[in-house]
Amino acid sequence: MPAALPALDDIRIAVIGLGYVGLPLAVEFGKRRPVVGFDIKPARIEELKAGRDSTLEVEPAELEQAERLQFTTDLEALRSCNVYIVTVPTPIDEHRRPDLGPLSAASHSVAQVLSRGDIVIYESTVYPGATEEDCVPVLEQGSGLRFNEDFYCGYSPERINPGDRQHRITSIKKVTAGSTPEAAELIDALYASIITAGTHLAPSIRVAEAAKVIENTQRDVNIALVNELALIFNRLGIDTEDVLTAAGTKWNFLPFKPGLVGGHCIGVDPYYLTHKAQSIGYHPEIILAGRRLNDAMGSYVASRLVKAMLQRKITVNGARVLVMGLTFKENCPDLRNTKITDIIRELEDYNIAVDVCDPMANADEAAEHLGVRLSEPEPGAYDAIVLAVGHRQFAELGEAGIRRLGREGHVIFDLKHLLPREAAELRL
Repeated sequence: MPAALPALDDIRIAVIGLGYVGLPLAVEFGKRRPVVGFDIKPARIEELKAGRDSTLEVEPAELEQAERLQFTTDLEALRSCNVYIVTVPTPIDEHRRPDLGPLSAASHSVAQVLSRGDIVIYESTVYPGATEEDCVPVLEQGSGLRFNEDFYCGYSPERINPGDRQHRITSIKKVTAGSTPEAAELIDALYASIITAGTHLAPSIRVAEAAKVIENTQRDVNIALVNELALIFNRLGIDTEDVLTAAGTKWNFLPFKPGLVGGHCIGVDPYYLTHKAQSIGYHPEIILAGRRLNDAMGSYVASRLVKAMLQRKITVNGARVLVMGLTFKENCPDLRNTKITDIIRELEDYNIAVDVCDPMANADEAAEHLGVRLSEPEPGAYDAIVLAVGHRQFAELGEAGIRRLGREGHVIFDLKHLLPREAAELRL
C-alpha cells in the first residue's frame, strides 16, 4: 500500500540550498511553519545566523520575522523534516551542456534522510523529464525507498528575479506539480499558503519543467532578435532606441531591448531545452541561433569601441579602458554567467589595459571565479569608458562625474542608456 502523505498542518520543510532562490523561500515558509535551511557552505550559514544576506535578496528584518527558520550545514538536522525542497543551481559546463552535478549531489544528500511518506520538491531549472529520469533514481538508490510507493516528488519552478524589489516571491504566481494527484494537491496547497499571487497546478511534472525552461528561452530569443536589429540599424546609421520607441506605439509590440544576456537563467536555460531536444533527435534552429547571437554581443561591443577609438585617433595598443560594472544585471551582486567578461577579454586581446569597477560585486568572488580584479577608478586616466551595468551608483555620478574619469578626447559607450543621448558617443 502506498505511504500516506503528511497532513498540510504537519509539514516540516527542509530547503536545500540557500542562495537567491532558496533563502527567500525558506524565509517565507519560516514565518508560518518549522523550516530547516540547509547549505553546504559554512560561511553562508554563519552569515545568515548573524542576520546578514550577502545576496541582498532578504533584509535583516525579514530574517528576524522568520522565527521558525533555523540554518544548518548538518544533514542530520533534516531528518525530522517530511518535505524537502531542492533549490540548488543548475549551470552549464564549458561545452554548454547541462551540469546536473549540484542537483545530483543534493538528491544524494536528501536520500540519506528520506523517510516513508516524505515528499521531495525540485525548484531548480531542468529539461522536461529530469526530475523523474535523473533525480528519482538517485533518491531511490540512496534511500532504498520506492518512488510513488514510499516517497513522492513534486516540481515547482523558481521565478526569482535577483535585485527586483517589486516582484517578490509571494507576488509571483507559482506553478506546481506532483508525481501523483494526491501529492500534487498537497504541494499546491503548501505553496498556496505563502503565495499571495496564487498558484497554477500543472497536469504533470514534465509539463511544469517544460513551462519553466521555455519562459527564459522565449526571452532569450526575443532579445536575440532585438540584438540583431541593433546590429543592422547601427550599419544603417539609425538609432535603435528611436526605432523601438516608434514601433512600441503599436499595442502588441513587445518591449525588448538590446544588450548582453547573462545571469543564471536566460543565458543558461535554453541549453537545457536544446540538450533534451537533441537527445530525442531534433536539432533546434531558432533557439541555438539566438544563443549564438547573444553570446557574440560582448565581442561586438568591444569591436565597436575599438573602431570608435581609432576614428578619434586614440592609440589602441596600450590604451586604458574603464569598464563600469561586472555583475550580470543592475543593482544586484550576482556575478553568475556575467557576459561583461566577454568585453573585458576581447579588449585585452587588443593589448588594452582594462580596469573594472563595481560597487555591488564581491571583489574576492570576482577574482576567484572570474579572474577579474576590481579596482577604484582613477580620475582622468582612461581613453574609453564602458557603462556596462546600470547600477544606481553609476547613474548618480551623472555625465560630469563619469567624464571626470576619462582623458581628454575619451569615448563613452553607454550600453544601458544611463546618460542622455547626447552625453555618450556610443550606445546599443
